[in-house]
Amino acid sequence: MADKGLIPQEIIENKIYLIRDQRVMLDSDLARLYEVDTKVLNQAVKRNIDNFPADFMFQLTEEENISLRSQIVTLKRGQHRKYTPYAFTEHGVLMLSSVLKSSRAIQVNIQIMRVFVQLRKILQSNEKLRKQLEKIEEQLGELKAGHDSHDEEIQVIFKVIRQLTEPTESENKTQIGFVKS
Repeated sequence: MADKGLIPQEIIENKIYLIRDQRVMLDSDLARLYEVDTKVLNQAVKRNIDNFPADFMFQLTEEENISLRSQIVTLKRGQHRKYTPYAFTEHGVLMLSSVLKSSRAIQVNIQIMRVFVQLRKILQSNEKLRKQLEKIEEQLGELKAGHDSHDEEIQVIFKVIRQLTEPTESENKTQIGFVKS
């Protein structure tokens, strides 16, 4: 069964947030993707709560919820949620397909898992590149003593590459929560 085109990848990517240093998706976003009410999704989770340990799912604090709502529009004017949203990690999202047991949930989860894997690969490749650049910079620093202006040109190149591999401001906007000290 082909799942191409079920949900555009960009839509899924835009529903993944960084909260408490974890990439998560919110219950309301997942419910929309699965085409069920948020209440139905959360009831299914509560009936199977043993399948969702703390590293699979957690409920946002009121502060996290306020911060998230200020960054994205989650509710239309006049709508209110009685409880703060639940956030599902990659493993929690995977567990949802077994709890919801619909073909739509399975197809959507396959797409979501592919996006999580792709994001992980991108982050790992950027990390490897950053470490390699640091190593080369160290070697250049050792060789630099007494050399000509080519070293300065190389340093400018490294500065530009480093800027390209660092997260942009728009990527940092989705981070909410408290900073570990």
